[in-house]
Amino acid sequence: MKLISWNVNGIRACLKKGFAEFFKQADADIFCLQETKMQVSKAEETETKEEQISCIPDKKAEKEINEILNLPIFNQYYDYWNSAEKKGYSGTAIFTKQKPISVKYGIGIPEHDKEGRVITLEFDKFYMVDIYTPNAKRELERLDYRQVWEDEIRNYLQGLKKQKPVIMCGDLNVAHQEIDLKNPKTNRGNAGFTDEERNKMTELLKAGFIDTFRYLYPEKTDCYSWWSYMGKAREKNVGWRIDYFIVSDDIKDKIKQAEIYTNILGSDHCPVGLEIEI
Repeated sequence: MKLISWNVNGIRACLKKGFAEFFKQADADIFCLQETKMQVSKAEETETKEEQISCIPDKKAEKEINEILNLPIFNQYYDYWNSAEKKGYSGTAIFTKQKPISVKYGIGIPEHDKEGRVITLEFDKFYMVDIYTPNAKRELERLDYRQVWEDEIRNYLQGLKKQKPVIMCGDLNVAHQEIDLKNPKTNRGNAGFTDEERNKMTELLKAGFIDTFRYLYPEKTDCYSWWSYMGKAREKNVGWRIDYFIVSDDIKDKIKQAEIYTNILGSDHCPVGLEIEI
């Protein structure tokens, strides 16, 4: 099974920069997005795409979203969207060739469910969880909230793990180890590389989860998934690995390949992938 995750930094903008071509070429079984920045209602089993869109008050946005959801590349997929209450902010989406048994938006805690950051699909043999972790921000103004979020997400994933294996992916907004960013010394204490954020990732992995890329490539360097738009960072490969596929340790022997598609443009993040037999 082939899985892809991509923080598109706005699906509308990314569609103008090669998204459709990569989506078609990848031909993933499940394709997860973060930071969609789209206002799409949460689909119920009885809703068509047109019914999802009909509740959108902005007619211009309705037309744009209608055009996106009806692109031919999506025809063979079921799609699920979780939008933030704030317009043009955050948001996640999952496209899957196989219809899930159930769909859950958020983690059931109102404080954390207003920004469209989590979608969980239940399949016969596993849960698929798409996550867009809050950024601690430049002055670390959301770091305290981030710590609470991390604890609740870990508890949520552990609860799922008790029922069946878990595959989680997304922009987790943390470079876990020094090897996961180009300049660890100068970035120590900055958002995404604070001790607090790194320790929370360590806690998650110790709770029975595997960073699939590091599981296969524990010492591989210069492998990044996000680059600043400033200072020609991408051209120089001055980046951070903050996009992950995390799986519960009961299926680590099913991991076949982990990919970082550094040559794919369209966003300040590149897609990451996982091949797993499950």
